Amino acid sequence: METIFLAIGPWQLLIILSISLTLLVLPILALIDVLRKEFNGYDKLIWVITILCFNFVGSILYFLIGRRAAITQERTL
Repeated sequence: METIFLAIGPWQLLIILSISLTLLVLPILALIDVLRKEFNGYDKLIWVITILCFNFVGSILYFLIGRRAAITQERTL
């Protein structure tokens, strides 16, 4: 088992770590964004379930499609 890690160089390790971090962080960011915004009806619940079930693909879909579906709120100063 230890010989597998000896065959991985520093660049391969860097690539594996960056892909792993992306796959972990992107769904978390999408969930935070969904929970902070307002949606019509059950849209928020549908997006949360989509992101939780289809981690990477669900978060990509949310950032491409779902952010536009959020209700815009007027800011008051």
